[in-house]
Amino acid sequence: MTPKVRPPAAPSPLCYPHPKPVSTEKNKLYYGDNLEVLRMYVKDESVDLVYLDPPFNSRQDYNVLFAEKDGTQSNSQIHAFEDTWEWNTDAMRAYEQIVEQGGQVADTMRAFKTFLFNTDMMAYLAMMAPRLVELRRVLKQTGSIYLHFDPIIPV
Repeated sequence: MTPKVRPPAAPSPLCYPHPKPVSTEKNKLYYGDNLEVLRMYVKDESVDLVYLDPPFNSRQDYNVLFAEKDGTQSNSQIHAFEDTWEWNTDAMRAYEQIVEQGGQVADTMRAFKTFLFNTDMMAYLAMMAPRLVELRRVLKQTGSIYLHFDPIIPV
């Protein structure tokens, strides 16, 4: 799955509990949905620093642009991700999966849903929650998470 802001369409073998990591290499770049990458390749308490700059619901599509050999911009591009959330079956499934795990995150998500109902903002939280849970899992006890959020501006 290419990086999209919507949760996976259906439960997959990547769902929690995560499988044993298949890679312990350092300084490796992964391309794709960070939730799947975290679950498949990153072992518990192995990361010192996380910087996350998530999409902000700009309601735009983003593409990866390529350059020609001489450095000029190419007309070639591929679709990278849609920066739009909507409450749909995918969002509901992601919400249910995080709530089924129980604990404080599930309690918090239930409280958010009581306040936000089935809104686009709730869909965003349903997409972010499992990623933050996985980031916490892979973070060393001495590690830090830096989360970049811009102010929410109504469109």
